[in-house]
Amino acid sequence: MSIIEVSHLTKFYGKSRGIVDVSFNVEEGEIFGFIGPNGAGKSTTIRLLLSLIHPTKGEGKVFGLDVTKHGPEIRRSIGYLPSEVFYYEGMKVIDLLKYSASFYEGNFTERMKYLYELMELEMNRRISDLSFGNKKKVGIVQGLLHSPKLLFLDEPTSGLDPLMQRKFFDLIREENKRGVTVFFSSHILGEVQRLCNRVGIIREGSMVEISDIRSLQQNNYKKVSVTASGLTPEFFEIPGVTNVQTENGSVNFFFKGDINAVLHKVSSIQVDDLSIEEPTLEEIFMHYYE
Repeated sequence: MSIIEVSHLTKFYGKSRGIVDVSFNVEEGEIFGFIGPNGAGKSTTIRLLLSLIHPTKGEGKVFGLDVTKHGPEIRRSIGYLPSEVFYYEGMKVIDLLKYSASFYEGNFTERMKYLYELMELEMNRRISDLSFGNKKKVGIVQGLLHSPKLLFLDEPTSGLDPLMQRKFFDLIREENKRGVTVFFSSHILGEVQRLCNRVGIIREGSMVEISDIRSLQQNNYKKVSVTASGLTPEFFEIPGVTNVQTENGSVNFFFKGDINAVLHKVSSIQVDDLSIEEPTLEEIFMHYYE
């Protein structure tokens, strides 16, 4: 079952491009990675799905409901951590979280306590006294305290130290195990590779790839390194070879296609060393931006 359905979604701000003809689905119970550099359209897509802004054209559905018609209903079952968090500076952390909890039906005292202890928050401190990282931790607790069915995370780890990042990822995995669907937007590709089931890559407002991470690695470019006496980059001028570089006597390149073409080519020379590896998500991503 698709929790999020996006069909030809487009948003312009006047004449400025937000996103153009974006389509994808997010299935129930998955952690979906949404990656792209700053300005690619990640936050615009999230705000459209939260009905914080309306599309120029196209359609978005969450829980089967049109986001432009059922925004308040959808948001009751959603948790959202924006890339930047802003609060009333004079409020204490505990008062802010109690105020946030008041928008939902139920008693969240125990849930709140579990989360703020996990995030190591000082509940009686004022928001104005908190660092950016601690404000981000407040946002994490705020987004999760009502046990949402769907969680939107927009650059969630910015401001968190490495130990807190590890706790955060463990928390997201726990939430996912109990059935929470996660939409994870980030430009930190190692995080996405470590956490997500599938990934969508957005470039200049348009989707350029949607795939599970394993298939993306297996079916995309291979990293090839060949070491041989007198070997030059020109030797590998064959279809499918890109990004040819030389380093310490080796010729390194990316190859997409039937790897037997490369093996046939190197069989004609005396090879000292040969390696063929799957690329990292970051290396795949960079190919879409070259």
